[in-house]
Amino acid sequence: MTVKNPKTAVLYLAFGGSDSVENCEPFVRNVLRGKPITPEIIEKIKDRYGIIGGRSPLLDITTAQAKAVDAELRGQGIEYPYYVGMRYWHPFIKDTLARIKADGVERVIAVIMSTFNTLATTSGYHAEVDEAVAAQDGAPSVEFAREWHQHPSLIKAVAGNMQTEMCAFADLSEVMVVFSTHSLPMNILEGDPYEMQIHQSAEKVMAKFKADWMVGYQSKGGGFREWMGPTTEEVIDEAKKRGKKGVIVVPIGFVADHVETLYDIDVLFKGYAESRGLVFRRSASLNTNEFFIRAIADTIAKHTFQVRRFF
Repeated sequence: MTVKNPKTAVLYLAFGGSDSVENCEPFVRNVLRGKPITPEIIEKIKDRYGIIGGRSPLLDITTAQAKAVDAELRGQGIEYPYYVGMRYWHPFIKDTLARIKADGVERVIAVIMSTFNTLATTSGYHAEVDEAVAAQDGAPSVEFAREWHQHPSLIKAVAGNMQTEMCAFADLSEVMVVFSTHSLPMNILEGDPYEMQIHQSAEKVMAKFKADWMVGYQSKGGGFREWMGPTTEEVIDEAKKRGKKGVIVVPIGFVADHVETLYDIDVLFKGYAESRGLVFRRSASLNTNEFFIRAIADTIAKHTFQVRRFF
């Protein structure tokens, strides 16, 4: 059966990233939304973007992911137009939804391109969408596809990327696998599924391997709040204490390369591990991995057919 409806579209939502060193400041100010930021912090962020090539590849990768999922869905007989919207940089979610409405789309299936759900961030995407739709007199209607952090194809994608790096070690007892993901303030985590989902995914991946592993948290913000830990650097220290010869850092919380993988992991954590005499390996980000694409396509397809049963 073919499902073809130009009035239904898929909207891929992602964080966003600066498209040039010059635009780092307005991008960061969008993220902080009125919170003060020093010139020193702006220069530090500009330096990081300069090191990774002067711009974030996130929009390009998200667009490529959307195109790949579209091809996978078409193979399953589902043909919907697709769009990409970003929270903090162009194309902004509100602008993309305005284009969607102008194109005559009436129903949108939204996919947040983040492996794990957290009230702190997921709700932000919902709020952005709700605000944009309300400004357009309630059109189009938007539904969010359900979570996919334990989808078998996602687990296969992460495990496959890890396997490639494990070949660098003669004995897996010599290595610590570090699942690195974004830290969050502790005071907002009560009742939040974030930490549980991280461990659910990591446990399913590690069921395929006999190696020590830990979750590390990166990219914590400033202020006086307590953030989730241990940090990824602290986990690297723990690997050293346990007599490991190396670490494999797995960016399990990120589905695409951007500054937090290309700089934080590939530059900061690599240098940190090597300064402690450890071999550093980093498994590839999911990007357009065929199994990851299949997981997203299946999530959209299931949403499509589950909703259709009610009509």
